[in-house]
Formats: sequence, C-alpha cells, structure tokens
Amino acid sequence: MTFSLLGKVRVPMEVKELILQAEDIHKATELISSKLKKPVIIENKNFELVSYSSSFDDFDQTQQKTILSKKCPIFIIDRLKKEGIVQRLEQHPEPIRVHPIEDLGFHQRVVIAAKHLGHTMGYVWVQEADHLLDAEEMEFLEEITPHLGKLIYDQFMKVNAKEGRKEELLWQLLHHEYGSESQFRHDASLAKLQIPKRFSVMVFSVTAPQYKYMLDYLENTVNRFRTDKKLYYLKTEFQLIMVIEGRENESFSSRNIARDLIDEVKCETGEEAFYHFLIGLGKEYKKLYNMRKSFLEALEVIETANFISPRPESMPREFANLGIYRYLAALYEKNSSEDYYSEDLLTLIKNDSDKQTELLLTLEAYLANNGKGKQTANELFIHPNTLNYRIKQIQELTNINFSDFNMKAYLYTELLLLNNVENYYQRYKSALQK
Repeated sequence: MTFSLLGKVRVPMEVKELILQAEDIHKATELISSKLKKPVIIENKNFELVSYSSSFDDFDQTQQKTILSKKCPIFIIDRLKKEGIVQRLEQHPEPIRVHPIEDLGFHQRVVIAAKHLGHTMGYVWVQEADHLLDAEEMEFLEEITPHLGKLIYDQFMKVNAKEGRKEELLWQLLHHEYGSESQFRHDASLAKLQIPKRFSVMVFSVTAPQYKYMLDYLENTVNRFRTDKKLYYLKTEFQLIMVIEGRENESFSSRNIARDLIDEVKCETGEEAFYHFLIGLGKEYKKLYNMRKSFLEALEVIETANFISPRPESMPREFANLGIYRYLAALYEKNSSEDYYSEDLLTLIKNDSDKQTELLLTLEAYLANNGKGKQTANELFIHPNTLNYRIKQIQELTNINFSDFNMKAYLYTELLLLNNVENYYQRYKSALQK
C-alpha cells in the first residue's frame, strides 16, 4: 500500500497503473472487476452496452437484460432520470450509490460518469452484493474513470474503422453521431452507401446468451434474402441490426419486406428454435434523421419482450402495433409500489388454484378477441359451449361488466401482466395468503 500526503490509503499502484495503461476497454473492465471482486458494466452516454466483466456471472436481472439487448432497459433509464441520478452524474465527478429496485430486478450498485475532454462518454456500473464499496474503492473508481472515458471514445472509433466505411456511416446514422445531413450524404456518396428513400430498422436479438450462435445462421439467411432485396445489416455480439429499404412510392413496403424475412427465418430455423429470437421492427420513415428513431423503436419492442417473457406469437413484433404493451413496465412498477390488486382477478386466481380451472387465461383471450366467442374458443382449443360456461362462471364469481369498455381495457392490462410476468402473478398469489 502507498499513502497520499493527506493520509488516504491508495490502491496498489500496479493495479491502477495497469488500468491506466490499458488501451482496450474490455481489459480495463476485467481489471476493475478483479480488483473490486464485483460485476462491472460499462455503457456509453446513450446507456448502450460497451463492455462487461466476463469473470463474474452473477449479474442481476437488469444487467442480464442489458447484456442481451446491448442497452439498459428504458424503464430503468426513466427511473434513474426521475430520481435525478442522471443529472447528478453530469454535475458531480464522484461515484453515486443507487439503491435497489427489487421488483424490477435492479440490485444496489455504484455508478460514476466516465468523461473525456469535459464530455460524458459513458457510465461505469459496479453491482454491490455481499458488501458495499468502501471509501478507498470509491476513490479508486474516481481516479480511473477519466481514462475509461477516453477508452470509450477510442473504442467507438476503432470499431467503426474495422467495420468498414459503409458500416461506420450506418452506425453514425443509428447513433446520431454525425454533423450536418449534407455532409453525411456527401460522405455516403463517396463510400457508395445508397441512402434509402423509405426504410425501417429491424433488430433480432436472442432470449439467452446460449442462443447467440443462432445469429450466425440468421446472418446466412439474411445474406441469401438480400440478393433481390435492398438491406444493410450490422452485427454485434447479441444482435443483428437491419436497415431495410422499401420501395420509394409504396407506403409500408419496408415493413412488408421485413415480414417476409421474418417468415423466411421462421421457416428455416423451425418453430421451436425460432422462438429463441426476440424481434423488434421500428416504424417506416423517409427522413434520414428518423433512422435512429426507428432503431430505438425496434429496441423498445425487444426490451418489452424481455420484460414480460411473452408466450409465442402473443406480443406484437412491430412498434406500430405495440399498443398497451408499451406501458406494461410502468403499470407493473406503479401497481407493485402501491401494493394494488384487482379483487375480481384475485377471485379468479383463487378459483383456478382451488378447482384447477383456467378462468384467468380464458378471460384474457376473450377480451383480446373483443368478446368474439368462436374466435376465442378456436384460440383456446375448446368447444364454444365450454367457453360460454367459463364466461358464465366468471360473471357469477366477479363484478366484471363486459359492456363497460374502461373495465375491459383495465382488466386486459392486468391480465397481460399476470399471464406473462411470473413475479406479478406470484404477488397476487401471496396476497391470497394474507
């Protein structure tokens, strides 16, 4: 150990020096994690994943989703902004301790902004589990983060150089990392990158790290598919990002091409393996500056699917059709924090548990099909008479009024959470025991 003039204990010089001399952000991340003996994640200023420590595998639920989707979930970012964490990171150089949000799978952690030349390049997150970081370790973080800010900047430049000029320009479009549109179009012309007149961005991710090999097969499918279609793609560790060009004078043509590609992927991979993919399709746009918007929309679909773990084909893949699914994370947080329950749904859960009925799933399907009996019965693989009997049971057990639109809309959102988010269902089950 060495000591400063103020008497503060310093970390061993060799550890800190190794980090400060590191030219690779991944090596620096592993060194930090090894020193602190905790999982570490580094994100850029847009909360997109830059690096994570592979030597620790006990990441919490939020960090696992960040690693898979390459971006911190939107509802976590919104909570951090709401509580002023992001603003404090901009204003103060010292690390900030962020308290756990257990219902969202967000464990306690320390975060510090990594700056370079006075600008925030990203954030360093250290998950605290068995013990908190002490003053010495907090000081260590503060001392190394300026170098990490430079490494984040350097990595962005290096990755783009390796991907080639076209890929570099696409990344700049997706991240708004360019100056004027006229200059960008000039650079694209020199690189022979044809800017689409109409486009959508589609992202393929995977449900778990062990399925990332499927992206290699997907890449082969995409290369065959684009022999007669215009699309560009970028590949990361857990994602394939596609910019799909539509026909200039045909509205929604890029969306339709994306649908055709999805069908082809499903046919080639087989139905069981296909559902290891998470797919998000942003809306179609014509303005260049909206490419990032379409990209973020595609990511939001994937983040929502990550949050609710949907049953196959139950959740829309297209942002334009996402509807109420966009707000499920916010509703989950609000209802959980306020310890709110629907008495009618509690009654149905108890009946399902006691008598082995399926009234909860039946109610969701009935509402989703707008009360159409034949369609609902077909979806549930039951006889229409069986459906009618179940609906009659629901009406006898509860105060649900099927002619009240507001009640039906509210119940449907609760049912989406109950039937797709295991923690939410278990919260209801626990309430029955109180």
